[in-house]
Amino acid sequence: MLDVRDLTLHYGQSQILHGISFSAEKGKVTAVMGTNGVGKTSLLKAIAGRHPYTGGDIVLDGQKLDHLSAHGAAQAGIAYVPQGREVFPLMTVEENLMTGFACLPKADHKIPDHIWDLFPILKDFLHRRGGDLSGGQQQQLAIARALITRPKVLLLDEPTEGIQPNIIQQIGRVIAQLRDQGDMAIVLVEQYFDFTWGLADSFTAITRGAVSLQGKQGEVTKEALLEKVSI
Repeated sequence: MLDVRDLTLHYGQSQILHGISFSAEKGKVTAVMGTNGVGKTSLLKAIAGRHPYTGGDIVLDGQKLDHLSAHGAAQAGIAYVPQGREVFPLMTVEENLMTGFACLPKADHKIPDHIWDLFPILKDFLHRRGGDLSGGQQQQLAIARALITRPKVLLLDEPTEGIQPNIIQQIGRVIAQLRDQGDMAIVLVEQYFDFTWGLADSFTAITRGAVSLQGKQGEVTKEALLEKVSI
């Protein structure tokens, strides 16, 4: 579904990513792991069209995406749930969800029922402002907003960060359900090791901006991966 090939990225004169390559398959969770500052968020931003990359290719469904804007990436089928969630605090839950309509044809400007099945709390809080939600509720809203766009690829950046344990479990169940539906590829950047180990089908560990370990569940040992992603 998604192929990232030899991706390089710079901030000014500093090179952040050094030839990153990985594939994310439909119906699978692909984990990208590493310590803080190794370039994981930069990688997701490049795929999502939020930061220009300086070399390599991003290929979706066999078609090369040439340095898309964020809107262009969304239209191509890439949905991004950023670290920090970026919920609009003064807009209601419903209005936040409706911002996902921007890359859809007008006939599809409706919130599908499966959103409420995944996140029933959002239906109860439909008219509550985004800024009045807890961190866990905002994370659910951010994921739901991404799903409104009907993505082929879902990028999740640290979805458990600052979230209470019961909501972490619920988000894990949602990710597993989306994976098992088999109609999207999920790329998960996450520091919570056990959460990621329990969900992911394949792993890409990044050290100093380069791939240091890569393999599928069953090929990569927990100990080898933990060694690569620990400080």
